[in-house]
Amino acid sequence: MRDADEHWRQKIEEGRIRNMHRFIRTEMLLGKPALQRLQHARVAVVGLGAVGSYAVEGLARAGVGHLRLVDFDVVRESNINRQLYALQSTLDRPKAEVARARVLDINPQCEVEALRVFADDDTFGPILRPPLDALIDAVDSLGPKVRLLAAAVKAGATVVSSMGAATRTEPQAIRVADISATDVCPLARLVRKRLRRQGVERGILCVYSVEPPRGSLAVEGAAEAAPAEAPPCPRGRERRPLGSLACLTGIFGLTAANEVILGLTQARHSPAISR
Repeated sequence: MRDADEHWRQKIEEGRIRNMHRFIRTEMLLGKPALQRLQHARVAVVGLGAVGSYAVEGLARAGVGHLRLVDFDVVRESNINRQLYALQSTLDRPKAEVARARVLDINPQCEVEALRVFADDDTFGPILRPPLDALIDAVDSLGPKVRLLAAAVKAGATVVSSMGAATRTEPQAIRVADISATDVCPLARLVRKRLRRQGVERGILCVYSVEPPRGSLAVEGAAEAAPAEAPPCPRGRERRPLGSLACLTGIFGLTAANEVILGLTQARHSPAISR
């Protein structure tokens, strides 16, 4: 029995040492206390598409130790041009499960919850279940997005939200600012207006673009539009497809992850710039 206990203690120690090597460059940049905060942090990412998939990648590779990954949909062929999890080998598989497998391949020590649920009033409980240090919103449906943001703020979570990345092509036009200070982006305007009705005017950090969206879009998706084909778990309003590139949606997702990482570790050396 003692030999078995010693064997498992040795395995745990080996895993800890390997993890130190995996994230040594995070530690070199931010410091050991910051890395420890990341390893103990609990972060949820809601929406695992063109923005959310890259946000998860940034968090996992920085060493975040607890991730809650939320998406009800499956990988489709039309996702391949922009979504990190969309491969020939992953078609028709649940995004949440593909995301979980990838995170564990990056960091087997990470605790990963894969929630295959649609973000709505019935599921905000498990999505926001404490303790939760931060939440990244990459939801692409306006109504659920606004309700999720309002619920997260009222629950006291630190929130970073992606606004419209579809139809944009200019990385230098991407900005980070509180929802109250966003401009140009039509989605941010709609989200601001609806959040005010729920008593939320500020306190949500947004990744958005000051590049006007291509075409005459009165309403756009957060990061992308839903594909034309009906999903196997149809939820939310049908949205018309919008053109998008992985280059831009990926930057949105990685920027959101970066803001969470800097916020959790208090590693920013200068005030956040409204870029």
